[in-house]
Amino acid sequence: MTTTRFAGKSVIITGGAGGLGAAIATSVVAQGGKVGILDTNQTAITSLVSTLKAQGGSADGRVVDVRDGTAVTTAIDELAQSLGGIHILIAAAGGSLGTPRDMDEISDADLDLVIDVNVKGTYYCARAVVPHMKKNKGGSIVTFSSIGGRSASPVTGIPYAASKAAILGLTRRLAKEVGEFGIRVNAIAPGLFLTDRLAGMFDAMSAADRKEVLDGIPLGRMPDLRECVDPVLFLASDESSYITGTVLDVNGGRLMPN
Repeated sequence: MTTTRFAGKSVIITGGAGGLGAAIATSVVAQGGKVGILDTNQTAITSLVSTLKAQGGSADGRVVDVRDGTAVTTAIDELAQSLGGIHILIAAAGGSLGTPRDMDEISDADLDLVIDVNVKGTYYCARAVVPHMKKNKGGSIVTFSSIGGRSASPVTGIPYAASKAAILGLTRRLAKEVGEFGIRVNAIAPGLFLTDRLAGMFDAMSAADRKEVLDGIPLGRMPDLRECVDPVLFLASDESSYITGTVLDVNGGRLMPN
């Protein structure tokens, strides 16, 4: 899709150098926006930024661990200077991060990693962009929950479920706090999108568990990556200008909340 939907907008994407984040960044640039990439992989950042610039886009990136609040603020302030402000944050960094699913295999370090990246990382990034959005008299923040934080998923473990449920509370409370400044905050809750990391976890499941997952999806199939990217961009864009404090479920009908 090539539009001017994000013309004049600077978009920060965490976890933005690979998989879903890179797909989001590519779509933002194709639709007229400027992107700032935060990731832990310098090689991937450099490659993506070079590719986006070669396509005529405006892009910059910083290596940062979102668990480090001070480093997050420094990186986002630098990107705001480089990109001419910040209008949108897409906080995609996180996941189960390669940690085990079952409680008897989960270490204290596994628990800390998942909670710190998913919850603290999202908080630190939101905290860093809000002052820039206040200067613009508005903005949009998209956080990442999950079907695993909305229901008892057989795929991921308790730390992941707890952290993704926490994102919903973070999203609602933040939306309440910053709404008066014209800043909207919404969450997306994807189902199982088989990025490289989740594909390995899905393949390692028993045949019965895999069948349970697929049988529980009314649309009867796994999604394309684009089917997560497009809802994220909708929440980020002015097309959702009167939507805040909500969660958008993107799971093929596997979860149908009241």
